[in-house]
Amino acid sequence: MVEREIIRNTYSVCPKCLRRLTARYVRINGSVYMQKECPEHGEFSTVIWRGYVDMDDWTKNAGETGDEGNPNCPNDCGLCSYHAQDTCCTLLEVTDRCNLNCRFCFADNGDSPDPTLEQIRLWLNKLAKPGKTLVQLSGGEPTVRDDLPQIVAAAKEAGCRYVQLNSNGIRLAEDEEYLEKLAGAGLSFVFMQFDGTRDAIYQKLRGRRLLEIKQRAIENCAHYNIGVTLVPTLVPGVNTHNIGDILKFAIARSPMVRGVHFQPVSFLGRIPELPADDMRFTLDELLIAIEEQAGGLIKLENIIPSRCNHPLCGFHGNFVVMPDSIVPLLHRERAGEGCCSPTTADKNRAFISRRWQRQSQGKGNSSCCCGKEPDINSMEYFLRRVKTHGFTVTAMAFQDAGNIDLERLRWCSLHVFDRDRFVPFCSYYLSRWQKQ
Repeated sequence: MVEREIIRNTYSVCPKCLRRLTARYVRINGSVYMQKECPEHGEFSTVIWRGYVDMDDWTKNAGETGDEGNPNCPNDCGLCSYHAQDTCCTLLEVTDRCNLNCRFCFADNGDSPDPTLEQIRLWLNKLAKPGKTLVQLSGGEPTVRDDLPQIVAAAKEAGCRYVQLNSNGIRLAEDEEYLEKLAGAGLSFVFMQFDGTRDAIYQKLRGRRLLEIKQRAIENCAHYNIGVTLVPTLVPGVNTHNIGDILKFAIARSPMVRGVHFQPVSFLGRIPELPADDMRFTLDELLIAIEEQAGGLIKLENIIPSRCNHPLCGFHGNFVVMPDSIVPLLHRERAGEGCCSPTTADKNRAFISRRWQRQSQGKGNSSCCCGKEPDINSMEYFLRRVKTHGFTVTAMAFQDAGNIDLERLRWCSLHVFDRDRFVPFCSYYLSRWQKQ
């Protein structure tokens, strides 16, 4: 017997023509699907949640707003009066070029000419809120630009408090002089593509063996005191079995590695057609995989729904790596009733930046105290260790034309700076996908 229950109404788009449509979340035998119908292209159904975790409990403070929001969303999307969140992180594309040709890519931008340094400087001056802004330099692969150190310096001069680099790590591994210039210009931390601990995974997803290059990039960044967060794109049948090994790899390299930021594959950019449901990897599947594969290091109870975005968009866990263990700093039952409600972008930005940025060399040395061996059971040692060996486990489930929920989009705090305006990440790349 099929059990069917409509649990939420929202708005989405047609995966064929991107027409705005009404949509509903329907629970069928425990799993939750988004269902919608286009008058021209027919009915569509996409799995949202597999039922491994109680979705009602996970999203308990994220009810419907009861209105349709901006009727032009997402086709003319920006930060309108209906948008519920400020900007936590601003993504700025500095090139369309790349030194890889990955099977899965948000951008698939091609080889259009790079914006000039002066144009980028103008953008940075427009997007920056002095002393606050976290800007994420992206592309393409930003390190194909020889003047990237000057761009980092321009971001700092514009008042950006944190400058993050999205990179595949190849040039960071192979050109230490270049990395030294990035560090000297004020680079805060690196979000590094890291799909697994086996070269077969990179061969399938990125077209070449990259594991040794990734390891060398991490070590080079550590030499210049630049924190690295590993960013796996999770694709069923390719690397979802490797989640536990990725976490163990990262924890063993603390404090060089500051955390792991999982991104279940979304079908934008280079993917022309939407997949069958068995190619999707839902957020609750990821939660269970972390607990089951990490060998007891990380438990589900120590990961809480996103505070700065919709709870279906992602999660975070905050830990400290001790000499022989990893200690959680969050517990879902003790996080309070507001754990799923929006928090301020300032608070969220401060949290992730504290965890992803390494302290300056020579500060917070947790291995000694006044020339003596530390008391590893003391509160003083633990508090120093939190600063030097903080570790995050986070995730972001980006949306595509099959599963985009305009209610989630209104909660987005990751914004692309495009043509002098801020655009929610998923709607920006959805529009790029439409133009292919």
